[in-house]
Amino acid sequence: MNRKYILDVHCHTVSSGHAYSSVTECAKAASEKGLELIAITDHAPKMPGSCSYLHFLNLNVIPKTLYGVEILKGAELNILNKDGKVDLSEKILRKLDVVIASLHIPCIKPMSFEENTECIINVMRNPYIKIIGHPGDPRYPFDIEKVVSAARETKTVLELNNTSLSPENGRYDGPDTILKIIEECKKRGVFVIFGSDAHFHTNIGNFKEVEKLTERMNFPEELILNNSVDKFKKVLGCI
Repeated sequence: MNRKYILDVHCHTVSSGHAYSSVTECAKAASEKGLELIAITDHAPKMPGSCSYLHFLNLNVIPKTLYGVEILKGAELNILNKDGKVDLSEKILRKLDVVIASLHIPCIKPMSFEENTECIINVMRNPYIKIIGHPGDPRYPFDIEKVVSAARETKTVLELNNTSLSPENGRYDGPDTILKIIEECKKRGVFVIFGSDAHFHTNIGNFKEVEKLTERMNFPEELILNNSVDKFKKVLGCI
């Protein structure tokens, strides 16, 4: 791992139902890799096999730091319709440190190009949602220019998801869409965040594939949020 990147806010635990590590294992792995901060972002309830809303109400029992790593409590929401409905209430969302929202096949079927675009933009208008997860999923094509423009307007961060670039992953369709997102974010000065989307603790902080793409596009370091805890918290409103 390139140690200039010191945080990873897309990490899953056994509570997601199809991930295989504990919070403690995730924190220890992050510490061993030199990370300063991680967020636990398990799948919200509409994902088959995931935890109930009670999981998210009780996240405050997790220590604020483990193995010297700051632990933020969050969720990866499931987008449920083109109006931007998600599967946790406002009451719960306001208690979380980090909220990611993503399109997942078990929760919403791909729509038309125009409907996918409308859907993502509507989600970004939710003030509690700060990050759009793996927007490069080729099963949900959308208007990249419109979405990046809306991200700038709503101060939403777009994730560059490392797992999406793995051939073993179900979302894989090459880097083409992600490269276009990177290009448009560079053009418009929109922040991005690298996400490992780790479902096993050894993958936390693994950004190798997205690093290659941002370097290839000469993407400015100042628009990447993984290299400064203070910058990350300021942009997401955590401080």
